[in-house]
Amino acid sequence: MTEATDRIEDALSRRFRPYAEYRDSGVDWLGEVPAHWEPARLWRLCSATSGATPTKENPAYWNGEVPWVSPKDMKRRVIATSEDLITQQALDETGIKLVTPPVVLVVVRGMILAHSFPVAVTAAPVTINQDMKALRLIDAVDVFYFAWALDGLARGIVATVVEEAAHGTRVIRMDQWRSLVVPLPPHPEQQAIAAFLDRETAKIDALVARKERLIELLQEKRTALITRAVTRGLDPNVPMKDSGVEWLGKIPAHWEVRPLKSTCGLQTGLTLGKRYKGEAMTTRPYLRVANVQDGYLALDDIAEVDVPVRDVRRYELRAGDVLMTEGGDFDKFGRGHVWEAQLAQCLHQNHIFAVRPRRSALTSEFLALAMSCAYGRAYFTATSKQSTNLASTNSTKLRNFPIPLPGLDDQVEITRWANRESTGIDALVIRIREAIGHLREFRTSLISAAVTGKIDVREAREAMS
Repeated sequence: MTEATDRIEDALSRRFRPYAEYRDSGVDWLGEVPAHWEPARLWRLCSATSGATPTKENPAYWNGEVPWVSPKDMKRRVIATSEDLITQQALDETGIKLVTPPVVLVVVRGMILAHSFPVAVTAAPVTINQDMKALRLIDAVDVFYFAWALDGLARGIVATVVEEAAHGTRVIRMDQWRSLVVPLPPHPEQQAIAAFLDRETAKIDALVARKERLIELLQEKRTALITRAVTRGLDPNVPMKDSGVEWLGKIPAHWEVRPLKSTCGLQTGLTLGKRYKGEAMTTRPYLRVANVQDGYLALDDIAEVDVPVRDVRRYELRAGDVLMTEGGDFDKFGRGHVWEAQLAQCLHQNHIFAVRPRRSALTSEFLALAMSCAYGRAYFTATSKQSTNLASTNSTKLRNFPIPLPGLDDQVEITRWANRESTGIDALVIRIREAIGHLREFRTSLISAAVTGKIDVREAREAMS
């Protein structure tokens, strides 16, 4: 048991009393439950409806008015619609069933089961895809309590009834799933627990949302400070001139604007999957897109690749290279990271560009700031190829990126100032993220404690009535 878990359980025990009497549930990972509760196996509590997907080849089945819920919709506690909609014709011709509310929806197959077990209650008639189940409960079980119970038992469910399938997906073993033991208090108590969790988790969620908004504001402030320094310098009284670039506006009169290709070399990466015959080979570490994250390099999981010895120099990273991914989410796209040779003899994948500044004209650190500030992101977003929430660029667009270029001394001074200003903001963001993590841990523990009877929340509800 971790120190954080101990603190949370101690906080819960101070705020809430336990039940007067407990008995063994008969399930190792569930432990004891209140003596008057009646744990029951899942197959006794509900019937299940499976889902299906209408063929994508028939456009008459899609873009209708009937919700078709898939795992990507399972981000809300109550579901009344979905991202994808199908037509009545799809129901009539395919045999897909419309499920009337209220039912509990669960995901039974997908990579999402590797780390969570999403649960939702329907508030409107829906259909579901083949990775879902709709559970219709017997009258003795409150639908909202049951959803909270599955949420609170998520760790045990993932640990005991989820197994690895092909291609890294996870599936629920249905025999184990049907035999899952659910702690079941009397019906009025189920409703009391559900009402309590609705109220308390809403408070926690609201607090998390405020903290996440604070992070957004701090990051916006950080970006604004850096953008102003990169595009206007540090002297507020310096004479200005028009840059001639739409996204840039005015720049200090003694600066110039030059395309990236005039100050940098551009190295593209290694294409994986090639076959080599009769070549002298060597094994090297290489960076993938997953290693280049938002604001940092994630180097805890580095893959290796076999490559011809003659190609090593062509794809090898050098200290001072500025790394940029070819594509990604809009809010992360275009950001540069300075490679500091953290790994010796490291190569990079073809979806990562390595920009190599000529030190006589441009420092790596200033280039990374220019690519990551609002001006740089605006350029890459405006010139990118775009799809839903994703953008991608190419070497031509990157080479033509217009850089506001002060002298080297000014570049160093601006970089130092930006780093100083960023340090305090970044430290505050880290503390807020840690606080959010603690709140989410407390939320998880609160749900688990309530639905397993570790705490008695009936008086908490009555006191608020």
